[in-house]
Order: sequence, then C-alpha cells, then structure tokens
Amino acid sequence: MTTKLGVLLWSQATDWPAFEAAAKRVDQLGYDSLWTWDHLYAIFGDPDQPIFEGYTTLAAWSKVTTRVRLGLLVGANTFRNPGVVAKMLTTIDHASGGRAVAGLGGAWMEPEHTATGIDFGSGFGERLDWLDESIAALRALFDGKRVTSQPGGHYQFKDLVLLPPPVQPHLPILIGGSGEKKTLRTVAKYADKWNAMGSVELLAHKVEVLRRHCDEVGRDIAEIEMTVGCKPIIRSSAEDGQRLWEAQMANNRTPMSDVLDDDTFWVGTPDLIAERMAERKALGFHTFLAEVAAPYDDETLDRWINEVVPMVDVG
Repeated sequence: MTTKLGVLLWSQATDWPAFEAAAKRVDQLGYDSLWTWDHLYAIFGDPDQPIFEGYTTLAAWSKVTTRVRLGLLVGANTFRNPGVVAKMLTTIDHASGGRAVAGLGGAWMEPEHTATGIDFGSGFGERLDWLDESIAALRALFDGKRVTSQPGGHYQFKDLVLLPPPVQPHLPILIGGSGEKKTLRTVAKYADKWNAMGSVELLAHKVEVLRRHCDEVGRDIAEIEMTVGCKPIIRSSAEDGQRLWEAQMANNRTPMSDVLDDDTFWVGTPDLIAERMAERKALGFHTFLAEVAAPYDDETLDRWINEVVPMVDVG
C-alpha cells in the first residue's frame, strides 16, 4: 500500500507569518494532510510561550491552501461543547471545499484547564467517557441525524441538528490515543482514522488490542486508517540532524534532557527514517504524520516526501 504523509506544524514558539508560510509549503509539496495542536499553553518546554488556537488556525489555513486535508491532532474534547465543535468543523469543511478532518481526543494537560476554568473532570477515565459520548453525537450530526442525549449523560443535547451539513458526505473522524480499555473501544466503534505513537513493539501490541475491540463491536479493523506520529529531522549526517534538533528545542525553550528519551523523534539520515517507516508499515501503519517544530525546517519537509517516501515504497 502506498505511503501517505501528513505534517503537524507545532503551534508554539512561532509567529503567524512563519506558521502560515509553512502551511503553504506543506500544501505545495504535495502532502496529504496538514495538522496542528489544540492547546492553550505550550506543551514542550516552558508552558508560558506563544501558542496559536487550533480551530481558528484551520479556518485561516483553509483559505491559503488548496489540496491538503485539515485537522487538529487532536482537538481537546473538554474545551468545547460537541455541538459547537460540529458547527466549527462543518464551517471549516465549507471554507476549505471539503477538506476537514475531525481530530479528537480526551485532553490531558491540566494546567491549561485550571487557568481557564474549564472542567477537567475527575480523571482520565471520566474524560474518555465524555469523549465517547461526544464522538457518538458528532458522527450522528455529520451524517444528518438529529441528536438527543440519553438520560444521565454528560451532555444534554435536545433535538440538535447540523445545518448546513458538511460538504463531505462522510466527514472523517480521527481519534488520537491508545488507552486500551476506553480509547481503543471508541476507535473501534466510531473512528475512520486512528493516530498512535511509540516503539514498534508498543504499536504492535496496541494494534492487537484494537483488533479485539473491533471483533467485539463487529467492525473490520481494515476500515480504520491507522496513522502513526513521528518527529523526523532529516539530514545527510546524524551530526547535522542533531545540531538542528538542538537548535529547534532551544527555540522552543525545551531542555534536551526532556526529549532525549522520546522515541518519536527520528533524527538522522534518509535511510534511518525509511527504516523506521518500513517497520511500522509492516504493522499496518501506512499513514505517517510528522510533527515539525518551529523554526520550520524546509529541508526535512522536502526530503521526506521527495527522497524518503520513494525509498519506502520501492516494490
């Protein structure tokens, strides 16, 4: 299966002109999708850094790009009422000519909730229950159905309808996260796409857990596009890649000690990146979503799609 590529541009430690220019570059290079985070505080290094809001970023990008699909990786379900999220994503779908992806997750960063007074729930389990309820409603709304909440739920929808409907007949939902009891159950029930991260061994285990959930809910796991996150930095030598990584982390006020053990940073030669991609393709991950930190690296963006992917797709 042919490899698909997307790029997530870090929304922290940048200014808008650079952020927008990088989005245009991703679109021009022929990437399949373009993403950003959904956070109110910076998530790498010092939290008190500039960071742009997610959905308004997608709306702005919709008017300066022409082909990439647009989504959050992932939208924080706690931040907004799902009925409002459905309306926002539908608006972005219209503004972009049918390119929106509904990326959603349970949310994890407590300080930004505390600072804004947003309910963080009693724990991760409760937030994942909210996520399941939210995604069920979004799927129904996107599909043209009216939604009324069941008694005892977190939300209180009453005959909610979404007009106009999205441009896409089936606006896709991506769920990020790999929690084995709840998140992957929600993925099995509703997701068109699933995003995971980690080592080959961890990913192999998560795929099997998802497969069991799919079997239990009567879903073919092949219906779910499995996407994997990574943070590639591509240079002709490992030393050059290391220097760029250190410079990017300094720009993001992130000590190297915070990231040295993060196995989602792939720093090195095209051969190294291709090897790691091939390992994950063997597990069924054919879509790779690269996080790119500011200052955004044109060389990595260019070499990943033009040099590395042909190596992975040989044969």
